[in-house]
Amino acid sequence: MLKIYNTNIENDKMEEIKEFKKGAWINLVNPSEAEIKKVCEGVNIDQDYIRDALDYEEKARIDQDEDDNVTFVVIDTPTVEKVEENDVYSTIPLGMIIVRDDFFITVSLERNKIIENFEKKKVKNFQTYKKTRFIFQILYLNSSYFLNYLKQINKETEIAEYILKNSMKNKELLKLLSLEKGLVYFTTSLKSNELVMEKLMRGKIIKLYEEDEEILEDAITENKQAIEMSQIYSNILNGTMDAYASIISNNLNGVMKFLTSITIVLAVPTMISSFWGMNVGLPFQNSPFGFAVMILISVVLTLLVTYWLKRKDMLN
Repeated sequence: MLKIYNTNIENDKMEEIKEFKKGAWINLVNPSEAEIKKVCEGVNIDQDYIRDALDYEEKARIDQDEDDNVTFVVIDTPTVEKVEENDVYSTIPLGMIIVRDDFFITVSLERNKIIENFEKKKVKNFQTYKKTRFIFQILYLNSSYFLNYLKQINKETEIAEYILKNSMKNKELLKLLSLEKGLVYFTTSLKSNELVMEKLMRGKIIKLYEEDEEILEDAITENKQAIEMSQIYSNILNGTMDAYASIISNNLNGVMKFLTSITIVLAVPTMISSFWGMNVGLPFQNSPFGFAVMILISVVLTLLVTYWLKRKDMLN
């Protein structure tokens, strides 16, 4: 998908346009080959910039080509998708390309909530031609979304823990494992984004304006808070998973102990009855009360064994 937006200087309102106009914002979402070619020819840049941003494994980084006067910034953005009725948290790259101070290009693999906020005009003081501010606003909004998703992960963790306290279910354990995996992705991505923002803060790659610098500072603060939260939640979740693993192991040991005790109890009457089944002379074999005596002996010995096992805490 290819869309081009431009802020009208006369009324300061953003509108969608069809041509590549100086000061415009070009938004690419999972673009086709034809769209990539059209943009690259229209703004005169190499296709590698767009293709790199479409690589799912692309890491957060900054590149600058002084010959073409192109600045390429990649950050990791949070995403969530439904998989078998569960929310799976992950990150995807978002590419931002500043072309000769003429065009601002955003590239993503799928629809991005952060970019949608700009498209729906929900971001204050946003103009497509103010590219430095645009990048900082994206960074700030991205950090805010990380914080929101981290709060959602924490709530889902609490719900899963509550269910597991009442009943050990594989579904909830797998959900906790998925959340733990999502926190690992978040922590790694947040740290990579932090490096990008610190490079931008030095002012060597993109010129810093005094009125925009505060936005970047707020973005860095939000990102640091998100890193701390993700690490705290990750440590808590790791401890929770270890605790439930110990509980499951302990429950299994209890079940095995109980089954072993039952086997011992049942072995007593089986052993006694097998004695009277042998072809050798045994007490009470000619007595009319022999069967009753055998049953009585079996019951008495079984009760004694059961009492002994209870004393040893084997049947509790």
